[in-house]
Amino acid sequence: MIDVLEIFLAEKGIYMLTFILMGLGIFGMIVCGNYMKKIICMNIMQVAIIFFFLTLGQKDGGTLPVLVHNLTSAEEYINPLPHALMLTAIVVSLGTTGVALALLMKIKEIYGTIEEEEITGKRWKK
Repeated sequence: MIDVLEIFLAEKGIYMLTFILMGLGIFGMIVCGNYMKKIICMNIMQVAIIFFFLTLGQKDGGTLPVLVHNLTSAEEYINPLPHALMLTAIVVSLGTTGVALALLMKIKEIYGTIEEEEITGKRWKK
C-alpha cells in the first residue's frame, strides 16, 4: 500500500499540490472578510496557476533548448515557451499585487478599516 502511494505521489503529487493551492486560494477569497487576506489568497491562486503551467511544460528525459551536439530532434528538448510566458505572468502578478496594496492603503485611509463587513455594511448569514 505504501509503495502504491509513493508511486502515485511521485507521478501525480505535483498536480495535487497545485490543486490544493488553487482550492486554498479560492476558499480564502470566499471566506475571508479582511481585504489583506483576500490579496494573499489571490497571490496563492496566481502561484498555483504558474506552478501548474510550469509542471505541464516539463518532459521526461528532456533537456534545455541549447546547442548540444548529440541531440538532433526537437522531441529531446523542453519547450521554452511556457517558461517564458510564466515569467511574464510573474511580472503581471507583482503588478496586480502592487495595485491591490495601493488600493488597500487608500481604502484604509478613507474608511479606517480593511474589513469587508464594516465597509459594505453587509454581514454573512450563518
